[in-house]
Formats: sequence, structure tokens, C-alpha cells
Amino acid sequence: MLKVLDTGDSSAADNMACDAELLASLEADQTPILHHYGWSVPSLTYGYFVSPFDYLAKEGVEALGLEIARRPTGGGLIFHTCDLAFSFLLPAKHPCVSLNTMENYAFVNRSVAHAVRRFLGENTSAQLLPEAPAPVDAASERFCMAHPTRYDVMLDGRKVGGAAQRRTKYGYLHQGSICLTLPTEEFLARILLPGTQVTEAMQNTSMPLLGASCAASKLTEARQQLQRLLAEEMEMSAQESPGV
Repeated sequence: MLKVLDTGDSSAADNMACDAELLASLEADQTPILHHYGWSVPSLTYGYFVSPFDYLAKEGVEALGLEIARRPTGGGLIFHTCDLAFSFLLPAKHPCVSLNTMENYAFVNRSVAHAVRRFLGENTSAQLLPEAPAPVDAASERFCMAHPTRYDVMLDGRKVGGAAQRRTKYGYLHQGSICLTLPTEEFLARILLPGTQVTEAMQNTSMPLLGASCAASKLTEARQQLQRLLAEEMEMSAQESPGV
């Protein structure tokens, strides 16, 4: 069985604190949890070991009201203005937990790929990336949607979904994101430090499922549909035996 938890729209700090608390309270033999949540304002999260203002213009962040919070997992920086974010917790005694960290990434992202296929149509060739390419530049390597990594979800050679994980002896937390549209060039120009290729890398590397832009109502509808599909896929995956 899978427990689906939806905490609604909250601040970036509260969303990340909720995930941290879910991981801290995880018991090795409990039910897996899929955590759905949204953002009360435009937000960005960053990996535990990243210094965000090495890559972001503080004046632009403040002017645009972008809320920033550190994730309890690793990885780089990701904008939550037009994605679907979710978290998944798998307890340590579950038969699908692997001692190989990358296999745990693949386990969750296979469900994401299946959900994307169903969202776009069963003939969609969403698949996991076997090996990471070289980043376009040093800054692009720090932005999740500007640099694919191993076992990211790909569509036609471009990144649809990525994630970061943190593991304890009681299980692991997987924080994922599915790209629905991309931040505008104007937004990125005010937020990013000059002299990098991050904007170009995001445009060339990411595959937004809804295209370059869409109405807010369509974005909300897509998030709701993907949340339902992801819950169904994670429910099936959580019932599988290892190696399936």
C-alpha cells in the first residue's frame, strides 16, 4: 500500500520542513509515502550543499519576490514556478529498497516515466538517461533543468524530470520535479548572474510537457492530472518485488 499525503500550497520553507520531518519520523517498516504539495508564491529550492547566491542575483530575487529554501536532499537549484514537485519516502525494510543509491533513483523515476507516458499518450518514449553528459558550463551544472544527470527522465533527448535523494538507516526521501513549462527569458535575466549559459542550457536541455508557456488554469489542471497518474504508478511500483 501507498499513503498519499497532500499538504496543499505552502511556503518553500514550510514545504521543505515538512519533507525533512517526514524523513526524520520515517520508520523502517512503515507504509511508503507520496507527498504532494504546491507553492504559495514563486519559489526556488537548492541542494543541501549549494550556496544559491553564487549563481543568483540577490537584487533580482528580492524584486521578483522569489522565495528560496534549502532542500533536505542534495542536487542543484530548481525553479518551482512552472513544474510539478513531489516527494516520495520508501522505508528501509521495503523489498524495493536497494543498497545502490542510483538504483533507488531509477526505481522512483521509472514510475515518473510511466506517468509521463500516460499523460502524453502511451506511444511517448519517456525513458531514463543511462549516463550524464558534460555540462555546458560550470554554472549550468548547478541548475537541475540545465544539466541532465544519470537516471533522469528524458523525452526525445531532453530532460523532463529530475530528483535528489537523502537516505537514513530508516529509508530514503526522494524529492522530484517534472518540467511543465519553463521560466521566461525575462525572469531568468533578472534572477541569474551574468556571464553564464544557464538560460540557453535550460532551453536546449529541458522538455516542458506543456510547451514554452501556458495559462495558469492549464498548469493547474496538468499538475492535478500528473499527481493522480504518479500516485497510481507509485502504488503499483510499491507492490512490486525486487528486480521487476
